[in-house]
Amino acid sequence: MSKTSPTSAVVLFSGGQDSTTCLLWAVREFEKVFPLVVDYGQRHAVEIECARDICQNLGLQLTEVKSDEIRTFSDDALTHPEKVIEKGDERPNTFVPGRNLSFLLTAARFAYFVGADAVVAGMCQTDYSGYPDCREEFVRAAETAIHLAFDRRIPILTPLMFLTKAQTWQLADELGGLELVVNRTHTCYHGVRDAAHDWGYGCGHCPACELRKKGWNEYVCDYRSKAPQKTYSPTNKR
Repeated sequence: MSKTSPTSAVVLFSGGQDSTTCLLWAVREFEKVFPLVVDYGQRHAVEIECARDICQNLGLQLTEVKSDEIRTFSDDALTHPEKVIEKGDERPNTFVPGRNLSFLLTAARFAYFVGADAVVAGMCQTDYSGYPDCREEFVRAAETAIHLAFDRRIPILTPLMFLTKAQTWQLADELGGLELVVNRTHTCYHGVRDAAHDWGYGCGHCPACELRKKGWNEYVCDYRSKAPQKTYSPTNKR
C-alpha cells in the first residue's frame, strides 16, 4: 500500500464466509482492523457466535452493536423465523430492505468514532442472490451520501464485489484462511451446525448453502489444484 493509502479499517463482519474472507483480506492490507458485527434480530444467532469465535482465533477485538429497527420495520424471512424461506419471483423473501444501507451507516459512524480510514464490506454483485443493496452502484451511492453527511470521505472497500463464489473461496485460500472459512464460518439460513460438509456446516438445501456449495465445487474443480495451500497467520501482512 502507498503512504497515502488508508492504514486502518472497520470491517462489517457477520461470521459468514464472505465477511470472514474480507476480514482476512483487511488484516493483510491494514495496520489496524476493527471488526464490527450487527445484531439486527436475524433468524438465528449462530453467525454472531461464529464471529466471536473467529475474532478470538485471530486475536482481534470484536465490537457488537444491536439494531432493533431493522426487524421492526420488515416482514422478511431472515428476521422472522416463523416464515418459510422462499426464492420468490423477483427476489427471495430473505431480502431485508435497507439492511446494507443501515450496516454501512453504522460502520461509517464507528469508523468516524475510532478514527478508522475506511470501511470494508462483503457485498458482491456477481453472486448477489437478487439483493439490490449488494450492487456496486448502491455502494458508491452510499459512499457519496456518507461523505456528504459526515463531511469526511470514508472509502467503502468491497474486495469481493466482482468475484464469483468460487473466486471468493480461492481468495480465502490465497490469504491462508481456507480451513478457517470452511470450519468456523456460517451462512446457512437455518442455523444448522451439526451437519458438516466439505464446504462447511449447514443444512445443505437453503439458498445460502446451495450458493456456498456450488462455489466450493467450482473452486475445487477450477482453482484449488492450481492454488498453493497455506496456513493463516495474522502476521501475513504486506
